[in-house]
Amino acid sequence: MYIAKRFVLIIAFVFEISLTYAQVSWSETAPGVWKAVAGVPENYDLLKASGATPNKEALSAITQASFPLDQTEISIKVIDGKTYLRFPLQKEEQLYGFGLNFQTVHQRGKILQLHVDHYGGKDNGRTHAPSPFYVSSKGYGVFINSARYLNVYAGTAVRKDSKNAPVAKDRNTDKSWNSRPYSDAVEILVPAAGVEVYVFGGPTPLDAVRRFNLFNGGGCLPPRWGLGFTQRVKTLYTADEVKKEVAAFREKGFPLDFIGLEPGWQSKSYPCTFSWDSTRYPNPAGFVQDLLKENIRVNLWTNPYVSPEAPFYKAIVPYSGSHTVWNGLVPDLTTQQGRTLFFDQLKNNQVNIGVSGYKIDEVDGYDYYLWPDVATFPSGVTAEQMRQTFGVLLQRYSAELYHQQNKRTFGLVRGSNAGGASFPYVIYNDYYNHEDFITALINSGFAGVLWTPEARASKSSEEWLRRFQTVVFSPMAMINAWASGTKPWSYEDVAEPIKQLALLRMQMMPYWYTAFARYHFQGIPPFRAMNLEEGFVPESKKENGSANLEENPYAEAASKEIKDQYMAGDYLLVAPLFTGQKTRKVVLPKGRWYDFYTGAFAGDGEVITVTPGLDKIPVYVKDGAIIPLMKPMLHAPAAGEKVDLTVRFYGEKPGSYQLYDDDGETYNYEKGDYSWREIKVEKDKAGKWRGAISAPVKGKPNTVGSVTFEFMTK
Repeated sequence: MYIAKRFVLIIAFVFEISLTYAQVSWSETAPGVWKAVAGVPENYDLLKASGATPNKEALSAITQASFPLDQTEISIKVIDGKTYLRFPLQKEEQLYGFGLNFQTVHQRGKILQLHVDHYGGKDNGRTHAPSPFYVSSKGYGVFINSARYLNVYAGTAVRKDSKNAPVAKDRNTDKSWNSRPYSDAVEILVPAAGVEVYVFGGPTPLDAVRRFNLFNGGGCLPPRWGLGFTQRVKTLYTADEVKKEVAAFREKGFPLDFIGLEPGWQSKSYPCTFSWDSTRYPNPAGFVQDLLKENIRVNLWTNPYVSPEAPFYKAIVPYSGSHTVWNGLVPDLTTQQGRTLFFDQLKNNQVNIGVSGYKIDEVDGYDYYLWPDVATFPSGVTAEQMRQTFGVLLQRYSAELYHQQNKRTFGLVRGSNAGGASFPYVIYNDYYNHEDFITALINSGFAGVLWTPEARASKSSEEWLRRFQTVVFSPMAMINAWASGTKPWSYEDVAEPIKQLALLRMQMMPYWYTAFARYHFQGIPPFRAMNLEEGFVPESKKENGSANLEENPYAEAASKEIKDQYMAGDYLLVAPLFTGQKTRKVVLPKGRWYDFYTGAFAGDGEVITVTPGLDKIPVYVKDGAIIPLMKPMLHAPAAGEKVDLTVRFYGEKPGSYQLYDDDGETYNYEKGDYSWREIKVEKDKAGKWRGAISAPVKGKPNTVGSVTFEFMTK
């Protein structure tokens, strides 16, 4: 009898917990951003790890939004020390996000465990940046602020109390039977007794993404040189070999802004000493300064595991985890003592002599590389939470080293997460599928991160050229030759087209720089999915919930998963070709589009087939687009250096463009030391196109020399 009563009491207690936290309240914590707190959230989460501060002024500038979901349809419960989340889904709703996925853009119908890991060729949630943020085609976003491994059922699980349950079908006789029935909910399991949940309003999917980025401080604004060209040299190169490679770039007329040194710059690596190798680099300070005199920055590879021969090894032992990685200590970067010991070594040994940035490796996985989930850390942060945020912590505190010196940096990292949008790092990995690289670039815009489809080596000159074309239209134009030693000119038969592409990257510097300024100040991802582009969804699908595909082939194409074309900045649609392809289809959104190279009309809300030839990557420009270009320099302009602009105008309707400007190297823009200048193109009374740029803003940076206009209309 006693046991029975106790059992009833336990059941009642569990029910009481569920009931208590099912009725949460939503409060608008920033313009268009609502927060709910379930149970007792953990002391450590993604936002605390990143230290992100919302840009409320920029958030308030976005179109006003109301709470986008029916709050009565949202269920949040805490049962048995775990939090159960449920959000409604409509029948025609598509989902995007859930991290940096490489093979899929549409996420509805997926089951994922969001888990920082080296990408293993499957979109199962284990990836370099498993951001627990998703976006709906209905124009809202949801973010779960947890540093745990989250289990996601994105429209896959059907509840018996579903208001829109699928109809049971007989597999024996009904050919429409489906092993994966329709589900009307996103359900997420958080292995913690509480969590913060955020909902981001629209009204468009892009607005929801913008709010997410601005809530996390806005996107990063790299230095101008970071948007130039970078070459990573072979692992064991010496100082003299690096200088010879830099000289070769100059002599052959290939642009170069920063050089990447791989593990051989350190006296020992895997684990690391974080100290220069005296045989390969006998005078590190002199070496770095010599390159700076030639406008070449130095970026250093490292991983964060401390060798027994590192100068601070003994001191950091008490502030490291219980388990090692490659027999190196794992510093607990959530402790002040651990951070100070680790980052002081980087500051004193490298940053203070002029090193401009880092490539942070091996903070993603695999499980047999990194510390196990049974590891412990002095701070009390669990091994799981440390795994989910270690890359974020390294980005945050290494970037601080440069912020303290008022010098911008731009680097590479292998692991990140939500909250890290403002950090000046681009994700890379060892996976090398070209098509999947483009899908990752598309998905990076949903995950609040940047991704580079780097080039390393190729089996043919055709592959090399195709890879290089996508490198040029990405956040970081990089050859990573740590193993291959490949140079831009290594494939002689395509060396000249490669050079022209590299020079095009430099010509487009004003356009790229403004796109990143929009990322920082307005939250607009510089590279993003077609699903975020106005006019991409067929009108009949938006208004009626379905489309007559027989009458409108475009509707069918646009409703499919688009994984191989993307938007770059405000005006450019990039449609890469891959090895062996001679032609491809391009889905153009509603509105008139023009060929980037010639200005010829390409189409309007239709599917076109193009045969660009080997030398061209198909790029299309919106009607009324303004593309500012500079002369093709071999280095990015120095701080305050003026450059002449050629402004291209495309299309038939008047255009307006806000050109961003600052000194290009410091953080003075955070104090208001920047300007936006309006470029306008319109027809005069005689019907001729005329262009104009507004006057420089008094007291603000002005790096614009003379301006000429090129009208690309045909």
